[in-house]
Amino acid sequence: MLILPFAIIGIIAAAFGFTAWRAASIEAELPNVGELTDIGGFRMNSLHVPKPPGADLPAIVFIHGASGNLRDQATAFRKPLEGRAEMLFVDRPGHGYSERGGPENGFPDGQAAAITRLMEKRGIGKAIIAGHSFGGAIAASFALNHPEKTAGLLLLASATHPWPGGVSWYCTVAAKPWIGWLFTRLFTLPAGLLLMDKVTHAVFHPNPRPEKYLEETAPALVLRPKSFRNNAVDCVNLNAYLRRIAPRYDKITAPTVIVTGGSDTIVSTELHSRGFADAVAGSELVSIRHLGHKPDYLATDVVIAAIEKLAGFPRDLQAAVHLAEARLVPRAEETRPEMDLSIENT
Repeated sequence: MLILPFAIIGIIAAAFGFTAWRAASIEAELPNVGELTDIGGFRMNSLHVPKPPGADLPAIVFIHGASGNLRDQATAFRKPLEGRAEMLFVDRPGHGYSERGGPENGFPDGQAAAITRLMEKRGIGKAIIAGHSFGGAIAASFALNHPEKTAGLLLLASATHPWPGGVSWYCTVAAKPWIGWLFTRLFTLPAGLLLMDKVTHAVFHPNPRPEKYLEETAPALVLRPKSFRNNAVDCVNLNAYLRRIAPRYDKITAPTVIVTGGSDTIVSTELHSRGFADAVAGSELVSIRHLGHKPDYLATDVVIAAIEKLAGFPRDLQAAVHLAEARLVPRAEETRPEMDLSIENT
């Protein structure tokens, strides 16, 4: 009769041990490529590319999305923009190698405020703020609350408006105070390792995922228990936060470009990108057919043209869109992804 309880205890102990060992090995395999900076109360991690001689663009701050880290945007943009601009790629609070800080960092405005302090520490006065997916909610909050530091606003497939329904069940569980602590130390890491390949392919759907994406962008870092829970808390808090903040978007005065994919199955183009474009006077919506959730990788040229336009260059973004669409057509697979990762998940 005692065998079953001992077997259960053994399984739990093995799961705890595996998670602790594998989390440590993930960090050993994917070491920090940035630098930690004390911004007052906690340290944020970032990769800073100093202003080069002859830079023709203003500074650019890149904010990654849910489940990500600074390597995602750095892999997409550092090389093509090298020599043209000062760049700051940030690990959002509690993500990548950044510390979490206080409870305010569970909300986009708290994370935006943290990024402003990091900019000050890095000597960046004003910048184009570029946010992908969840990072777009932070970029929008940044433009609202810190206009003096916003030279331009660039949203890439961003979540900006409240949606009907909730988030994935595993985020809801992981965000809970006690059960979430156990859940992230028993289940999420081994399950995440098994699903990582499918999940990342689904994020790029209907476009192909870059061959070296997993190695170069280190998405496995989010599977570490603290990171997974921080990501879950962010996602659980987002909808109510957007319900409060979205009515204020008409106060944004920074030059704004929104780039979105017409085949995005993660974030609704109509609800978010078009809704944001309608709210922000003078903004430009750039919608690309056959493109999914990753314009940073599949339409990098269009995004760079948008950055140039925000910097004052005369750029015809719709002409750039036509070139991207022609390139994407033969690579698109017009089917539903194998996994539903939509934020509008009921």
